[in-house]
Amino acid sequence: MAFHTYKAAKESYEGIGRPGEKSKLRNEAVTIGEDPISILLMGIENYSTNGKNGRADTQIVVTLNPQTNKMTMTSVPRDTRIMLPEEGAGQYAGYHKINAAYTFGSITGYGGKKLTIEMVEELLDIPIDEYIAVDFEGFRDIVDALGGVTVDIKEGFWEKNIYNNDKRIYFEEGPRKLNGEEALAFVRMRKRDVNTIYPRDERQRQFIQAAISEAISVGTIFKVGEISDILGKNVETSLKPSEIYALQQAYSSIDASKIKTLEIEGSNQMINGKSFFIPTDEGLSDISDKLRQQLDLSDEEINSSNENG
Repeated sequence: MAFHTYKAAKESYEGIGRPGEKSKLRNEAVTIGEDPISILLMGIENYSTNGKNGRADTQIVVTLNPQTNKMTMTSVPRDTRIMLPEEGAGQYAGYHKINAAYTFGSITGYGGKKLTIEMVEELLDIPIDEYIAVDFEGFRDIVDALGGVTVDIKEGFWEKNIYNNDKRIYFEEGPRKLNGEEALAFVRMRKRDVNTIYPRDERQRQFIQAAISEAISVGTIFKVGEISDILGKNVETSLKPSEIYALQQAYSSIDASKIKTLEIEGSNQMINGKSFFIPTDEGLSDISDKLRQQLDLSDEEINSSNENG
């Protein structure tokens, strides 16, 4: 298991390219497994662009605190309106949806993941210490390698299966074990009417909680070789093998049912003919305060880091 995990982690590793290997909002680099940290989970949609310059359509900020053994998940809506800077976005600088930061950062050579991380940091006013990015195929294959993931579906709906000629997959209310293709459709759906009462962001957080429970189950150890091969090919992360091991040691006993999920308050608005998600100032301030608490950060530490950075 150690060999497979190390090999996959080594293949998946890709640093962010920041001075001192730390966020500009940190005075000092964090020690994985000892300090509270934040990780940005990115789901990359690149199947329609042949694997190049995709979009970070899913962005979830995870905080982990080893002192309290608590974990939070905060979804950043893909349509959140942000200002992309010239440094990073080049000729594409200006107002865009936040999922475009990955695209334009990749095109300009600045780094899609790096620009996305910086935009999330600016939006939430917290440091993002690490990232994990997975594409659609990796997501599908990991779920299948786990033997499926059981989710308690709160509201029925349907979604297209992009791997089977857009045939519909129907989801009925109640517990259901989803395979990889079904799981991808479950977390992707956002255009059906039911999305207003069973939002995409909520389904994504719900699925991750269920997947964590499945991944830390006893039976997963027998699938580690298959899972590691998938991770090596379809996942990129700034976490080094030793840091992944430290995370596993610190959080292997976490109760996934107690993971706290947070939402950014705001509304969808039409601006210049495009639909954007506009967070409220109060909503952003509230989320920022809650995440700083989880990360054991004070306002003084953030302000000091901004001045130094």
